[in-house]
Amino acid sequence: MKTALMMASLLATPSVAAAQDGGIAGTVTDDTGGVLPGVTVEASGAGLPAGPPPAVTDGDGAYAFTPLPPGSYLVTFTLPGFERAEREVAVTAGAMATVDVDLRLGGLFEEVTVSVTGTAIE
Repeated sequence: MKTALMMASLLATPSVAAAQDGGIAGTVTDDTGGVLPGVTVEASGAGLPAGPPPAVTDGDGAYAFTPLPPGSYLVTFTLPGFERAEREVAVTAGAMATVDVDLRLGGLFEEVTVSVTGTAIE
């Protein structure tokens, strides 16, 4: 009987631990509603100072961070040619926070270098 109770307790422990974590997921689009693959998404927070490894949005513009311990996180979205976006997110135990973001087109810059070679004009 004791062995059966101990086994039941051990089997229940991982699911209880997993229920303590939450996560962050969402979709990144442009200001016209088109999905943006290739966006670098980073999350940092006091509960996880180093943060999870950065995520990159997939072909549907989706990303996810799981599991994350409960707490406040700063989520940063970057893609060359678009303005950087940041969102504060509260993660609660056993819940997935949805953070969908629209990135606005940023300024595009091009640098042109002109050099002149030849003989001097007198």
